[in-house]
Amino acid sequence: MCKVLLTLVFACITTEIVSAATDKVVCYHGIWSTYRWGNGKFTVEDIDPTLCTHLIYSFVGLQDDGNIRHLEANLDINLGNIKRFNALKQKNKNLKTLIAIGGYNEGSERYSRVAADPVKRATLIKSALTLIQNWGFDGFDLDWEYPAQRGGVAADKQNFATLAKEFREEFDKHGLLLTAAVAAASASVDLSYDVPALSKYLDLINVMAYDFHGSWDGVTGQNAPLYASSVDASYYQKLLNVDAAIRGWIERGADPQKIALGLGVYGRSYTLVNSKSNKVGAPIAGAGNGGKYTAEAGMLGYNEIVELQNEGGWTSVWDDEQKTPYMYKGNQWIGFDNPRSIGIKVEYAKSLNLGGVMIWSIETDDFKGISGTNYPILRAINQALGGTANENLDPEPAPEPAPEPAPQPKPTSSPNNSGSVCSKVGYVRDPVDCSKFYYCLAHNGGFVPLELNCNPGLVFDEITISCNYPHLVQC
Repeated sequence: MCKVLLTLVFACITTEIVSAATDKVVCYHGIWSTYRWGNGKFTVEDIDPTLCTHLIYSFVGLQDDGNIRHLEANLDINLGNIKRFNALKQKNKNLKTLIAIGGYNEGSERYSRVAADPVKRATLIKSALTLIQNWGFDGFDLDWEYPAQRGGVAADKQNFATLAKEFREEFDKHGLLLTAAVAAASASVDLSYDVPALSKYLDLINVMAYDFHGSWDGVTGQNAPLYASSVDASYYQKLLNVDAAIRGWIERGADPQKIALGLGVYGRSYTLVNSKSNKVGAPIAGAGNGGKYTAEAGMLGYNEIVELQNEGGWTSVWDDEQKTPYMYKGNQWIGFDNPRSIGIKVEYAKSLNLGGVMIWSIETDDFKGISGTNYPILRAINQALGGTANENLDPEPAPEPAPEPAPQPKPTSSPNNSGSVCSKVGYVRDPVDCSKFYYCLAHNGGFVPLELNCNPGLVFDEITISCNYPHLVQC
């Protein structure tokens, strides 16, 4: 009888969360990651389609006449990358796939010229429609970085809105999705976007709420702080955080239900001037070491950060002001997000009734499970949302072997149990067995702990909020 009651309680909780407004998990995939080596090499087959509601193939480019061009034609077409990408829908019946145009490396000037010309806009829309229909995508993502910036003109702001309107009119005839990746900081938003218009014409506004700080600042800073820090002195600095950015979009006219809060699955690294001066705002000599897979100074994927943590010698610190961690070793300093901070950001998105969250990008999550569990960032998102993406898992056998499904947590006590291990929402280690931990869900004024287990030989690390090697954890 007890097991039946617990099952019913868990079913009710899951239903409540899944039916909530914040239910989208948008995952960008950078296709160039297939060229990385070792544990960083990532192919379409590494994607777990049960952890995302939307997958975005990134990127294709733009020609001067408005036609779309393949940036990686051999990979996209000859090697079947796009075909295999869309075949992932066989494993998740409700998965939506989109293809993105643009990205930072594409620049802005060509997009500015095409958006200003009605004939070229029509060419782009026709080219996008052909691409989508030929390959079986469900929609198109506009990643122009950024209108009216980087060589663009002031008219880009209105021209981008017009482009979105014309896309919408054509896509509505075919039932297709239209989304866009947009800047987060208010100063950039005011330059680039007619927010009410974009909110009207787009299905999702993917706010890139990361890269708020980096080596360009001259001091250490968090990549994606949820809130401002006490070291943020100026009015402008106080706006460089997730909360200010999302509220800025809403205040300017964006429908919260159309906003997907962007989460960076990577960190920013710095080289300290003085290894003893290692807090947020410490002076730096320049960018920190890059990751051995991503190979970009000043940046490391979360998978690379996990490997560094496993090497030992790093001091991990939780920045409670900004609700994000950082770590340092010698003259190297890294600010990043981990499952704990990601879970907090998802709860934040839910509190504002946002449409969902977005990640950039899936291939820098710990997809190999070096930390003990594969895709710890995406799993933290799904757990905080109540398993949104997993609800879409197709019960019919897939034609190809599917990735191992996420472990299904089970309730270990009833709500309000005085002996519960939970005192707040989030992760907590079992007080007796360090290989066991719980995710605590709020319910009816109390909590329901969902039991989880580390892989054999690992224990739960309360600092990194992940499974780790025993010699690296105080237990």
